[in-house]
Amino acid sequence: MPDEHLKIGVLAVQGNFREHAAVLRRLCAEPVEVRKVEQLEGLDGLIIPGGESTAIARLLRIYGLEEAIRRFAGPVFGTCAGMILLDRDHLGLVDLTVSRNAYGRQVASFEADIDLAGEDEPLRGVFIRAPRVAETGPQVAVLAKLDDEPVLLRQGRFLVASFHPELTDDTRVHERFLELVREETSVRA
Repeated sequence: MPDEHLKIGVLAVQGNFREHAAVLRRLCAEPVEVRKVEQLEGLDGLIIPGGESTAIARLLRIYGLEEAIRRFAGPVFGTCAGMILLDRDHLGLVDLTVSRNAYGRQVASFEADIDLAGEDEPLRGVFIRAPRVAETGPQVAVLAKLDDEPVLLRQGRFLVASFHPELTDDTRVHERFLELVREETSVRA
């Protein structure tokens, strides 16, 4: 189903926002770079990309985006640093805690095949200073694992990944997010 009607914000204060925007364009969704509170208006969904979580958190406070993201009613997808920012200890929007850089430092970055729920073919995951899920609440569903550890999770309208799906040619994770956006958009309508 073409998604040219879907407007997806990509938080563009730091990190891999350009790569996410490119994937959205490939999937016929309209990416909107978000740097100001008013740019959240009229969006169907929001992606918080990977990058440096401490820097992104600081910039969210400086630009007044912290509370605006908490109030944002659409689906939100956080990758790597975005996952960290959505957890209990930061924005408090997803009932999980993570350990930052738990897969190792930059030099320990790696790629691995991930078992994706409902798919026969594994998903290639790019892990760069990736967070590891330490604890999840009862409403959090695990959608993909690496070595029996959760790396892609969903809680209601939130999707989080400890890896970088925007750095491969496989669009299945973004497709799942757009499906979540379509579901939530029809519920809100």
